[in-house]
Amino acid sequence: MYSIKLQRSLYGLKQSGRMWYNRLSEYLLKEGYVNNPICPCIFIKKSETGFAIIAVYVDDLNLVGTPEELTRTTNYLKKEFEMKDLGKTKFCLGLQIEHFPNGVLVHQSTYIKKVLKRFYMDKAHPLSSPMVVRSLDVKKDPFRPCEKDEELLGPEVPYLSAIGALMYLANCTRPDIAFSVNLLARYSSAPTRRHWNDAGYLSDPHKGRSQTGYVFNCNGTAISWRSVKQTMVATSSNHSEILAIHEASRECIWLRSMIQHIRESCGLSSIKGDPTTLFEDNAACIAQITGGYIKGDRTKHISPKFFYTHELQKSGEIDVQQIRSSDNLADLFTKSLPTSTFKKLIHRIGMRQLKDIDMRGSMLVKGC
Repeated sequence: MYSIKLQRSLYGLKQSGRMWYNRLSEYLLKEGYVNNPICPCIFIKKSETGFAIIAVYVDDLNLVGTPEELTRTTNYLKKEFEMKDLGKTKFCLGLQIEHFPNGVLVHQSTYIKKVLKRFYMDKAHPLSSPMVVRSLDVKKDPFRPCEKDEELLGPEVPYLSAIGALMYLANCTRPDIAFSVNLLARYSSAPTRRHWNDAGYLSDPHKGRSQTGYVFNCNGTAISWRSVKQTMVATSSNHSEILAIHEASRECIWLRSMIQHIRESCGLSSIKGDPTTLFEDNAACIAQITGGYIKGDRTKHISPKFFYTHELQKSGEIDVQQIRSSDNLADLFTKSLPTSTFKKLIHRIGMRQLKDIDMRGSMLVKGC
């Protein structure tokens, strides 16, 4: 038996993506582009006439910047690599992008239609929200204990496929379904008919563990969000809020670092002196974050590492402020909401229905 040693990278191998990144990175850094470990796939170059930003996803490159620098960047890349200039970005990684005079619309309407048709839901009657408030009637509770004659779904029911298709939407352009998809995904190993049939009417069972949910807005539009079950059992609402704000703080620091790197590299003003406001509706949690690790009977069991948020507040990177529960955007990611509240909150994170958009121009970034 003989083996052949490759002298160059071959398309399709597991290391090919890494080899291509190293090659592209070396070529760009040599020309004066800079990147950062915070966001290694973003390359930036500033000149006297402007700046250019290259966002890399494998072999797809998106360019943002001033016209003159974009032309220089395009010509420089074409000298070394065989490229196709597709013009203004209209489709990227499954996202549809539409440009208007006053903003940009990002949506996945084509993908959604394909998903609905794939699961024979294209003729279904639409609902006003992904979940309704949980019913007090035990017989209507989809999370009641399994009954003796209740069978698990067989392989002919594409439950896992549906969850995967919806999860892609929830992660990209549909934060409004993030909580319900996360909830349904917990039953992937043993779904029953009620989980499939009642998917539009599910509510939060919690089952001893709380839900972490957060969303970061920039200019009125959601740019980062998460809905996930907490890995440990919280002993109080204060405890669960401390766990949640700890996760949100970690995401906040990464976002701040990335934005700061981009602004500095482009010669724009710094954000270091401006703290990011985190809104919290639990007064006890805010008191703990402000005062630091206070050892009391109700809090002495909480690990000090979760008071990392207190250090960030002291250093001026974040500012935790109280907000009314009715105005808390994070509720979209932690519980089922009444339709009126749900619609109010998704509007405040920049979501609009495509049918309601003025095609002459409207400032938004998420589409339904």
